[in-house]
Amino acid sequence: MSSLKTQGVKAYLWDFIGKILQNGMGFIVSIFLARLLEPSEFGMIAMIMVIIGMAQIFTDIGLGGALIQRRRVLPIHYSSVFYFNIFIASILSLITYIFASKIGEFYNNIELVPLAEVMSLSFIIAAFSSVQNVKLRKELNYALLTKMNLIASLISGILGVSLAFYGAGVWSLVVQNLSQRVIYNILIWNRAKWKPSLEFSFKALMQLWGYGFRMFLSGLLENIFIRLDYLIIGKLFEATALGFFQRAKSLNLFVIRYSSSSLMSVLFPILSKIQNDLPRFQNIIVKSLGIISFASFLLLGGLYLVSEEFIVLLFGEKWLPSVYYFKILVLSGYAYPISALLVNVLSSRGNSKAFLRLEIYKKLISTVGFIILYFYNINTYLYTLIILVVLAVTLNIIFVSREINLPFFKLANPILTQAGTAIISVMATTFIVQNIELTNIIMFIIKGSIFLFFYIGVNYLFKTSSFFYILEQIKPVVKKKFVNKIDN
Repeated sequence: MSSLKTQGVKAYLWDFIGKILQNGMGFIVSIFLARLLEPSEFGMIAMIMVIIGMAQIFTDIGLGGALIQRRRVLPIHYSSVFYFNIFIASILSLITYIFASKIGEFYNNIELVPLAEVMSLSFIIAAFSSVQNVKLRKELNYALLTKMNLIASLISGILGVSLAFYGAGVWSLVVQNLSQRVIYNILIWNRAKWKPSLEFSFKALMQLWGYGFRMFLSGLLENIFIRLDYLIIGKLFEATALGFFQRAKSLNLFVIRYSSSSLMSVLFPILSKIQNDLPRFQNIIVKSLGIISFASFLLLGGLYLVSEEFIVLLFGEKWLPSVYYFKILVLSGYAYPISALLVNVLSSRGNSKAFLRLEIYKKLISTVGFIILYFYNINTYLYTLIILVVLAVTLNIIFVSREINLPFFKLANPILTQAGTAIISVMATTFIVQNIELTNIIMFIIKGSIFLFFYIGVNYLFKTSSFFYILEQIKPVVKKKFVNKIDN
C-alpha cells in the first residue's frame, strides 16, 4: 500500500514538474510566435488541427486505456496494439492527404491544402510511440516520459520560432508541431526498454476490445465536441476571428488542464490498481476533488481579474480582442479538471458502459451550445456554455456518486464552496481596485495579490475541507525542508 502511494507521489511530481517545464517552454514559445505571426495564421493552423484532432482518436480506438486498466497484460497485447495503431494511422494519413483539397473547399480557403497535406503525416508519426507511452504510464515511469517530452518541446520550439523570425509564417507552426513528434519518437525509441516483437494476435485485441471500444466511442465524442466550435467558427467566420478565439481558448485550456492533468494522468493507473478497495478509493476521490476544486477556482478567479493585463503583456495589443472571449471562457473553465477527475472514477473501475452513457448525455447537452453558435454568434455561445457546463458537472457527480456509493452533496460540496469563495474574492478585489489606474504589470501584481489574500483568507476563516487537504499535502514537504535546513 505504502509502496503504491510512494510510486504515485513520485510519478505525480515528475509529471507535474515536467508539465510545468514543458508547457512553460511551450508557453514562452507561443508568446514569441504570437508576436511574430498574425492571428489569421493561428486561425489557419487551428482549422487544420480540428480535422487532425478529430481523426487522431482513431489511431488507438481505446486500446491504450484498456492496456492500462487491464490487470494482466502479456507482451502479445502490447505488440498487437502497436501494429494495429500503425495500420490505422497509415490509413488516416493517406485519407487526409487525398482529401486535403476538400478541407480547403470546406473552409473556402485554398491556402489550407498544402498545410493539410503535410500535417497528414502527424498520424503515422504519433502512432510509433503510442504503446511506449501507455506502457510507461502503466508502470508510473513518468520520469522518462517527462525528460523526453522536455527535450522534444525545447528543440521543436526553437525550430518554430526561428522559422517564424525568418518569415516562414504559418509553416513555422507546422514544423514546430511535426518536429516535436519526430524528435520525441527518436528519443523514446532510444530510451524506452520496450520494443515490439514480431507477434500479432486478433485474439489479444479482442480481449481488450470490450472495454477499449466503449472508451474509444467516449473519446471520439469528446474529441469531436471539444473541437466542434473551431470547426463552426472556421466555417462561418474569418480566419482572424478564429485566431482570436483559438488564442483565448488555448490559453484557458493551458491553465486549467495543466493545473490538474498531472494528477489525472497518475490517478488513473493508481485507481485501477485499488478499484476493489472501495473505502480507500472513496477517500482518494474526496481528497483529490477538494484539492482540484481549490486549485481550479484559485487560478480561474485570478485569471478573470487579470485577463486584460495578462494577454496584453504576453502577446501584445493586437491580441486585445481575445480578452473578451477569454474572460467568458474562464467562467466555465472549472468544468474540465473537475470532470476529468470524476470520469476517471468510472474508467478506472472498468465501468465503460456507464462512462459511455454519461458521455452521450453530456454531448447531447453540448449540442445546444453548438446550435446557438451556428445560428447566433460567438459571444452568445460562450454565455450559453456557462449554463451547460453546470449541467454537465452535475451529471458527472450523479454518475460517480452511484458508482462509489457516496452522497451527491459529499462530492458537490467542495465545488460549490470553492466557487462561492472565488466569487466573493473576485467581487472584493474588483471593489478595491475599481478606481486604480496603473501600468499593466503593476495592475497584474496588485489584482493577483489582493485576490490571493481574500481567497486564502475566506478558506481559512470558514475552515473549508479543501483548504485543509491542501495543507495536509504541503506540511510534510515544508517540515522536511525545515528539518534538513536545521541538520545542515
